[in-house]
Amino acid sequence: MKNRIFTLLIVLFLLPVVLVANTLQKNGEAKTSAGPAAADDQNSPGILPPSFNGWWKSERTVKTSTDPATAAPADSAVLKEYGFADVELATYLRDDRKMQVKAARFHDTSGAYGAFTFYGDPQMQTEKIPDQGVSNNSRILFYRGHILVDVTLDRVTAMSAADMRALSDALPRIQGNNSTPPSLPRNIPPQSYVAHTSRYVMGPVALERLGLPIPATLVDFNKGAEIEFAKYHTSLGEGQLMLISYPTPQIAAERMRAMQAASLPGGPFYFRRSAPFVIVVNGDIPANEAQSLLASVNYDADVTLNEPTKPNPKDNPGQFIIAIFLLIGMMILVALILGFAFGGVRVWIKAHYPNSIFDRPENIEIIQLNLK
Repeated sequence: MKNRIFTLLIVLFLLPVVLVANTLQKNGEAKTSAGPAAADDQNSPGILPPSFNGWWKSERTVKTSTDPATAAPADSAVLKEYGFADVELATYLRDDRKMQVKAARFHDTSGAYGAFTFYGDPQMQTEKIPDQGVSNNSRILFYRGHILVDVTLDRVTAMSAADMRALSDALPRIQGNNSTPPSLPRNIPPQSYVAHTSRYVMGPVALERLGLPIPATLVDFNKGAEIEFAKYHTSLGEGQLMLISYPTPQIAAERMRAMQAASLPGGPFYFRRSAPFVIVVNGDIPANEAQSLLASVNYDADVTLNEPTKPNPKDNPGQFIIAIFLLIGMMILVALILGFAFGGVRVWIKAHYPNSIFDRPENIEIIQLNLK
């Protein structure tokens, strides 16, 4: 009897351990198999869909590359600053129609937005394409998430906008914090803004190519600067606003003093700091309008909860193992209680009612061999 109880306890203890080991092994295999697949989905050169809205991709024309020079030979250094990842070029066909499409993928949405503003033109017209789109005759430029798309149509029709929206919806999406667009453009004042002149700058090459009024040596991108630039209508002509964001107010104050002490062409310059923002206005703008434009930009802390307030139990193997051992302990406790209860009842019955239920003489058989 004791051996059977001991065997039962061993089985009850080992069974959850075996189940836990199998579960962890399956989870590890799933993560191992899913990890490369997820990475391949993010890093694979396949960006454009095989078809959308009746358009079919001609596979003979497809070209993919991780070299930014393939996307834009003259702007490869700019694309690197924006976090270029890869590009796909293809021709789409529908009946007798033809469409040239170039899709550049970046590491995050900020990079795609920055490249979109870099290639924007004040002469372009706004298009209702997610996330933002502009067009100039047969050329359409838009970005969706971390992908910038440049389309050249053979001719523009009434369905062209719908085709672009369908293409935008068919693009792969990015998840997590990298999908969040930059918050700096939201601080640009809307009044008197010249349409399609905003530029989001993340490095010195783009700053120089765009001809921004403050040189990269004074901005100092090594200190984590990012820039939003825009033009504004004034009573004298056109003024420029340059909004520079730094990680801390102390860095912003130090950089603004360096800018004020420098001899800058294209003046006069007007400066103002709002926490980590340095706002610079120059161009054909009166002093009172410049001060009004400076005052319309104010830093407003935007706190975003991008981490869960409580850990996900599925992502916490330690808690899972602790719960399993608690379950094992409870099962052992129950087994001990049942074992003692069974044994105690048997001992009590044998003590108070001997030979009545257990070990009755008629149930005991003795085999005698009578060997002499």
